[in-house]
Amino acid sequence: MDEDAVFKALADRTRRHLLDALFIRDGQTLTELESGLEMTRFGISKHLRQLEEAGLVTAVRSGRKKLHYLNPVPIRLIHDRWIDKFTEQRIAALTDLKKDLES
Repeated sequence: MDEDAVFKALADRTRRHLLDALFIRDGQTLTELESGLEMTRFGISKHLRQLEEAGLVTAVRSGRKKLHYLNPVPIRLIHDRWIDKFTEQRIAALTDLKKDLES
């Protein structure tokens, strides 16, 4: 996984909107995804391509349609690497405090 590509993809408001739309209803076409945005099809396609390159979206052809699906794994991997390690100490401190107060 290329973390830089994931962070770059998440840095843009339009791409986050597309991810939110796919979270709400997975498997949307380009036409469905563009309905909530005031942008050209070309612009939306460009954003979707960046999301695909970052591994956050996968596209599957179904007949004449191309359906887009959310892949949350890269976000989870970043969470595990960057967020969990910073919250672990706080949780351990709270656990220790709870034990001390109960003794």
